[in-house]
Amino acid sequence: PHRTELYEEPPSGCWPIVYSPDYNITFMGLEKLHPFDAGKWGKVINFLKEEKLIADDLIVQAREATDEDLLVVHTRRYLNKLKWSFVVATITEIPPVAFLPNFVVQRKVLKPLRTQTGGTIMAGKLAVDRGWAVNVGGGFHHCSSDKGGGFCAYADITLAIKFLFERVPGVSKATIIDLDAHQGNGHERDFMDDPRVYIMDAYNRYIYPGDGFAKRAIKRKVELEWGTEDAEYLQKVHTHVEGALNEFQPHIVVYNAGTDILDGDPLGGLAISPQGIVKRDEVVFRAARSRGIPILMVMSGGYQKRTARIIADSILNLHGLGLLDRERAACAVGSSSVEQMIRDSAKDFSNLS
Repeated sequence: PHRTELYEEPPSGCWPIVYSPDYNITFMGLEKLHPFDAGKWGKVINFLKEEKLIADDLIVQAREATDEDLLVVHTRRYLNKLKWSFVVATITEIPPVAFLPNFVVQRKVLKPLRTQTGGTIMAGKLAVDRGWAVNVGGGFHHCSSDKGGGFCAYADITLAIKFLFERVPGVSKATIIDLDAHQGNGHERDFMDDPRVYIMDAYNRYIYPGDGFAKRAIKRKVELEWGTEDAEYLQKVHTHVEGALNEFQPHIVVYNAGTDILDGDPLGGLAISPQGIVKRDEVVFRAARSRGIPILMVMSGGYQKRTARIIADSILNLHGLGLLDRERAACAVGSSSVEQMIRDSAKDFSNLS
């Protein structure tokens, strides 16, 4: 396989939480034309910093996926299409983008998405090394090798899995648990006839993309009605996640944790409470971690201002329950636990002062 910087060891002592300030899309207010909160990823990180869970030097800095990285899945023809601003405008659903020079579109829209995509690929390797990883971004589940849509310009989930299959010995089976409110038709099309990938997808059956062809790739299809609430939703998630992991024993779980299931989301049409979302993530993490299966969580959709707080609360809850341990994660290539203790006590001391 080609050389990639995405699989280089991160510095020791960090959490397998991947992020870069480059994730956030901000220019001239254009991002406000899409219901997507294009700065939500940075807000999640800020909440986690306020709660003292992480600090800048303790998270893994995401790197931008290069063309060569993207070509592991994408066709050259598709990547060339992104050099047309109107194509990007269609994919991101921000019409005025069509009128911007492509170099601006590359820098302000596509580079953030490529950096999030690099983050997902990096987090795939970290999850296998550490037992879990979170990319505070990514989850572009409507994009396949040759077609983008629904704000998704790169197929980061497909890429993360293909990278693992090609580069990490012993990883040859993956399960995608897609709990965004929308059907994940991108990875479904990419893995349509691939027996190595098992897909569970729970989504509102009446909304975008309604991709009947892609549905044939779903091994466990959970089609939800408008306005589905916590009790029914959590029961279905629990039953089907357990069922999926009992039916097929993967070497990695990719968990697409969309928060657009939140009550009041303008696009999702479901009615799950903030507590319901936190509980859902807990159900998925418990199922994977109790079986010793590495899990990679990506953020995906979530179109309300309050979703960033909920995502942060969920990560804090997982940590509080011991489902996100840092022990195995002493990012340590040879960092001794004594060093770690000194670092931690120094940090506690600086928090006091």
